[in-house]
Amino acid sequence: MEGIRAVRDRFWQKLQAAFGDRVVLNRHPDHRLPNTLNVSFVGQIGAAVLARLDGVAASTGSAYHTDNIELSPVLKAMAAPPEVGRGAIPFSLGGGTTREEIDTVADQLTDVLAAAA
Repeated sequence: MEGIRAVRDRFWQKLQAAFGDRVVLNRHPDHRLPNTLNVSFVGQIGAAVLARLDGVAASTGSAYHTDNIELSPVLKAMAAPPEVGRGAIPFSLGGGTTREEIDTVADQLTDVLAAAA
């Protein structure tokens, strides 16, 4: 588990470095699963960001209802503001997830969100 935790933490550090306060951690910083990184890209729609990533298998779990994206029950319970909660993407990492793969996804996110700005 320490290996996957290190990869997850590397991913979070890269996102923080790239996006600063435009990315929010949606879980407790210490007490969370070692293989999951749930983040929100502030002012974005998580499903739209995810759709522009190449080769990334993930799901936002968001439900679409006539142009209205509902926050997950967990984010509602955490009182996440809509501009934060709508940008949520939970990334799950496996035992075989490499640092190189994480670096590639972080780079893709940087490119995708730069184009959206």
